[in-house]
Amino acid sequence: MIIDNHGREIDYLRLAVTDRCNLRCFYCMPEDGIQFLKKDALLSYEELLRLIQLLSLEGISKIRITGGEPFLRKDLISFLTLLSQIDGIHKIAITTNGTITLRFLDALLQLGIRSFNLSIDSIDKERFTHITRRDSFDEVWACFQEMAEHPEIDLKLNCVVMADQNIGDIIPMVLLAEDKDISIRFIEEMPFNGDGSFNKETHWNYIKILQHIESHFGKAIKLEDPKNSTSLNYTIKDFKGSFGIIPAYTRSFCGSCNRLRLTPQGTIKTCLYDDGVFNIRDIMRAGASDAEIVAAVQEACAHRSKDGFEAEAKRKFNPLVSESMATIGG
Repeated sequence: MIIDNHGREIDYLRLAVTDRCNLRCFYCMPEDGIQFLKKDALLSYEELLRLIQLLSLEGISKIRITGGEPFLRKDLISFLTLLSQIDGIHKIAITTNGTITLRFLDALLQLGIRSFNLSIDSIDKERFTHITRRDSFDEVWACFQEMAEHPEIDLKLNCVVMADQNIGDIIPMVLLAEDKDISIRFIEEMPFNGDGSFNKETHWNYIKILQHIESHFGKAIKLEDPKNSTSLNYTIKDFKGSFGIIPAYTRSFCGSCNRLRLTPQGTIKTCLYDDGVFNIRDIMRAGASDAEIVAAVQEACAHRSKDGFEAEAKRKFNPLVSESMATIGG
């Protein structure tokens, strides 16, 4: 078991398999995109499987596949098939924008993958197109509708709340959970937009989001938050589903953080807000032994920041938090 310097057990790896995305959401990257990585700069599937095999022996039991948009990486289903066969990996979850996911859904269900986070920041087609700078709403909405028809799927819709952009979507999105056993999750906007622009003055924090919801529905019913949950979870009387609010910028959940992040180029991040601890791709390709790889991860966790504010304050390479979320792993 990997235990950090604050006594937190690390059992969850967020694995970004690509930095490529077919949307251009303005809170994530500039309109003309970012400089995407060349194929040989990515960790190969073989390297990823070796790393996960080693980490599974150290207590990592949950993997979340992210991007960019993960299904843009070729042969992802073949990789997931091998990943699902690793002893010790008890749960594989996927975060996707839903634009091309539907064509892979049957294969994912056959692999036993049941946990999906579907990123959708507006259920209004015009607003969706404005936010994403792409006309892909119909594909994403079809993906949502199909997933919602599968009772075995644990489906969460992720919505980044942005002032003057999608506030009008909050109430309609909560209403999606009225007769569907799904969770709508509202995420505080973060400064990972690729250009460093971020307006703190108009920022909607988790308190403001909850107050907005309760101004329409009345007092929300607080649910018990799962262990290590990043979201504060609620439901509305007589609703089948629920909603959650993730204080991603306020960072009030850091005390129970059990996560590591691996970026597409192989950088290990012990916190979303740090600028990377070391590059595991480089040490693997330099011939590091299994023991050396595990030791490097353990060493990184032994010097982990206590929260996102400390991690941000310690940034050396990029003092301003401005990377595109696609280069980190959404």
